[in-house]
Amino acid sequence: MKKILLSIFVVSLVACKKESSKPADHKVDSTTQTTVQTSNPSQTIITREEIIKEANDEVLKTLKNKDYKRFAEFIHPEKGVRFSMYAFVDPKEDKQFSKTDFEKYQPTKTLFTWGSYDGSGDPYRATINDYLGKWVFSKDFTASQFSLDKFQGGGNSLNNLEKTYPKLNFTENYIKGTEKNGEMDWKTLRFVFEEFKGKYYLVGVINDQWTI
Repeated sequence: MKKILLSIFVVSLVACKKESSKPADHKVDSTTQTTVQTSNPSQTIITREEIIKEANDEVLKTLKNKDYKRFAEFIHPEKGVRFSMYAFVDPKEDKQFSKTDFEKYQPTKTLFTWGSYDGSGDPYRATINDYLGKWVFSKDFTASQFSLDKFQGGGNSLNNLEKTYPKLNFTENYIKGTEKNGEMDWKTLRFVFEEFKGKYYLVGVINDQWTI
């Protein structure tokens, strides 16, 4: 009888060890390498594209609503965000803000030089609010065509996004040009995202359009 009880105890102990050694349920999307921890086997997998698309749409919403305090929450906590007037990104000349400086100057009337107009070469000076409202969100990009890590629009301006931000994800929000203007009046707004502590933050905001 003692041998039987001892055998039952050993079997139970081994079963418990095997059960406790099982990892938590998780799902991996092999395409995007995004892992989602879940205790529910039927939970929907969230892909990297969906996460970045959601961040992209939230940023567009803040710009449309002129909710720049909310916009600041998407600025990379350590690297800040760089604004480029055209497709060519110039790390030395383009205006860059840390999250702290953006929040400091956004409510003010302080003028900043954001770059130069293509063609005339005249400097473009504006407050943060005016730059975001009149240049960055010059059209309603919430109604644009979305793409991830893929260019839809392109003109005669050198596009060095991938060289400047290697291995980072970028989104493009493209508005097609009109037939009236030979589709030359297209515009696109690109966001460059970098992951930091499990969240995607903005490190680059780039406008692109046909230039002279």
